[in-house]
Amino acid sequence: MEYSHSDENLAWQPIGYWAWAAHKAAVTFIRTALAEHDLTQPRWWVLNQLVEGDKTRAEVTAILEGYLDVGADLQPEIDAVLDRGWAVAVPGRLAITDDGRALHAKIALLQRDLRARIHEGIPDEEYVRTLKVLQRMIHNVGGKAWHH
Repeated sequence: MEYSHSDENLAWQPIGYWAWAAHKAAVTFIRTALAEHDLTQPRWWVLNQLVEGDKTRAEVTAILEGYLDVGADLQPEIDAVLDRGWAVAVPGRLAITDDGRALHAKIALLQRDLRARIHEGIPDEEYVRTLKVLQRMIHNVGGKAWHH
């Protein structure tokens, strides 16, 4: 791969730009692939939580509200999962349906393929080091980030 700058020049490149560019490229790539299956990324996140077991709306929201700033917009996504029959509301809880499990299994395979493409040519050690550097930068500026 050809890089945009020499190593010396890359050391002075702005993290805000490169973190944003990586975010935009990866999220667009993932969301485009999910859209081909009539699925949004937040709806996938909801299914992914429910496949682990029944949860309340509050539990799903507490886990997912920080994911890419979805926040209050998560309720319509939960409603869409219910409307499409991928989950049902049982007294006080949300439960995945057989259709939801089938879709989850299909999209889980897709997600593995997408991850492999995104990580192509990047050893796990390099990826882990990159995440640690980003987490340190977040810490250095008083930010908070956590992914379940």
